[in-house]
Amino acid sequence: MLLALDTSTRYAGVAIANEDCVVASHSWHSTYNHTTELMPVVAQILRHASLNPADLDGVAVALGPGGFSALRVGISAAKGLALVGKIPIVGVSSLDLEAFPYLESGSQVCALIEAGREECATALFGPDGNRVREDSVCGIAELLTEITEPTIFCGEGVTYWQSQITAELGSKALIVRPVSSNRVWALAVIGRQKIAAGEVGDLTTMQPEYLRMPSIGAPKQRDRVPQGGRAARRPIPKPAR
Repeated sequence: MLLALDTSTRYAGVAIANEDCVVASHSWHSTYNHTTELMPVVAQILRHASLNPADLDGVAVALGPGGFSALRVGISAAKGLALVGKIPIVGVSSLDLEAFPYLESGSQVCALIEAGREECATALFGPDGNRVREDSVCGIAELLTEITEPTIFCGEGVTYWQSQITAELGSKALIVRPVSSNRVWALAVIGRQKIAAGEVGDLTTMQPEYLRMPSIGAPKQRDRVPQGGRAARRPIPKPAR
């Protein structure tokens, strides 16, 4: 059995798959509180499937792009399970997961995930299902200038930009409403395929795929307070003679 963990965005998911199909899955809306929510759900879904951690023969995890802290929670949990159970681990791009259900449609596919700052993380796949350019973070207006043929728009970010996509592209755009369970289902299927093909990851080098590092401003200057909780005393100037 393979365990799939997705903490890319506010919609998290856990699934279990055997060699033939996904046998159990659970998706939920998380307010980026994946740290406290993920492992209880893993335990719950294992009980639901009448499994123990020792029954797992692999673990798959979504690598991002997505929330910075959220991704680390999922990847750390997956690494821990793989290390303790001595089982293979595979990582899959979250944009691949968003696009996976539509790659055999015969149409161009554009997967979108919100990236903050009014920008989107995006991957573009040709009608043959292969990427036509590098994944990137950009403004939606910039992305739409690249779309010249009928395209399926999918992924969690579609809802946010739907009106702008439709206004710019008209009938060239086919908007697919995101389904929260699709991503973890795709992760379970792709993860099982990768393990069967021997395409396993490396515990020591697997990292989140952020596409863009967070912007961290300079720390604010604050008056230092000495131990004891009282403000530091300034020396009293001596009166002039």
